Amino acid sequence: MGIKKKIKRTAFNIAKKNVVLRKYARKAQKRFRTRRYCSDRDKYPTNPKLVYFNTFNGRSYSDSPKAIYECLIKSDKFKDYRFVWTFKNPEEYEFLLDDPRTSLIKFNTEAERTLMKQAKYWIANYRLLDHLMPKDDQIYLQCWHGTPLKRLGYDLVEGGNVMNTKSEIEDKYKTDAERFRYILSPSRFASEKFSTAWNLKEFGTDDTMIEEGYPRNDRLVNAGPEEIAELKKSLGIDDIGNKKVILYAPTWRDNQHASGVGYVYHSDVDYDYLQQQLAEDYIILFRAHYLVANSFDFEKYKGFIYDVSGYDDINDLYLASDMLMTDYSSAFFDYALLKKPIVFYMYDKKDYADNIRGFYLDLDELPGCIVENEKDVIDVIHSVSENWQIDEKYKAFNDKFNYLDDGHATERVVKKVFGIDPVE
Repeated sequence: MGIKKKIKRTAFNIAKKNVVLRKYARKAQKRFRTRRYCSDRDKYPTNPKLVYFNTFNGRSYSDSPKAIYECLIKSDKFKDYRFVWTFKNPEEYEFLLDDPRTSLIKFNTEAERTLMKQAKYWIANYRLLDHLMPKDDQIYLQCWHGTPLKRLGYDLVEGGNVMNTKSEIEDKYKTDAERFRYILSPSRFASEKFSTAWNLKEFGTDDTMIEEGYPRNDRLVNAGPEEIAELKKSLGIDDIGNKKVILYAPTWRDNQHASGVGYVYHSDVDYDYLQQQLAEDYIILFRAHYLVANSFDFEKYKGFIYDVSGYDDINDLYLASDMLMTDYSSAFFDYALLKKPIVFYMYDKKDYADNIRGFYLDLDELPGCIVENEKDVIDVIHSVSENWQIDEKYKAFNDKFNYLDDGHATERVVKKVFGIDPVE
């Protein structure tokens, strides 16, 4: 292990034990970085036709920023614009360079910071690094990355997580709320929760909401059978016969963190049992949350479990699967648009609700069965596979949370943010 990594790991360990020291160090670091970033920011003229894209802080090419980007490059109205994507590993995304107006830049580098000082538009789906402060003539669009089931920001009722107290989390949301020009919302419900999570009324920014549906969900509505067949082929699951595909997408736990590594996921799922009971008729696509840093060894389950945690766009996995199994991930909000079965496997439901995060809605509203042990999981999977039909609860769920996702959200969002109708 290198010296820098050792120092970082030691600092993480100290931070966990000494909250006062951690808060002081973080505030000092934020002040220094913000001052350094802003010191020459205004020296760079803002380019009105330069657009910066960031998904999950450089982790992938996906989500609503991807949908907005693909809309812009297809429209003649934006033929003289330039587009820049930031990635932790930009060499993996060189296919984007097929569009001559697009360039790539490495995440959290001086080159990226210089670019951001010039771009008129910042389009991201996650909180940007705290020291990146836009100028008055720049537009930061916070797309966010899902309708919330779990409480966020100022709405948290517990004491934060292993690396942040509640007040530290609130400070991060405050920083974001004070700098974004717009935040996207897919529904009235989400608008209400985002408003309180970012404390928008308190900061006088409650007029920043764009409630038009999620651009990323247009594809779920518009995808046809040929596209789905191609996705299955690219995933290597086009030759599984009559087996059905279960997408298992658990979320992360705020209290599972390893120093020097990041958030990890320790599962209580008995995969041996699942294989014994399901392998004859099903395969599982396992998708860890994007914040989870640890890897998973499913070699013994080869042919039954496919680890797709590194797959960029979860929309592909939604479309290629026949059923979703999750716990507290907001994935089910989008998945419900496909009108496929959803199973909620919440083996730690009480602990998660009472001690980790808490929920925004009554779990009775969820569009599927909640189970807490492997035997019930097996029973429910077989039951919904054999007898699936959309019930009134499922319909009511879509009517409440997905009524704006009609396949044209991207066009509406682009028109509001850029003042240009991309299809007119």
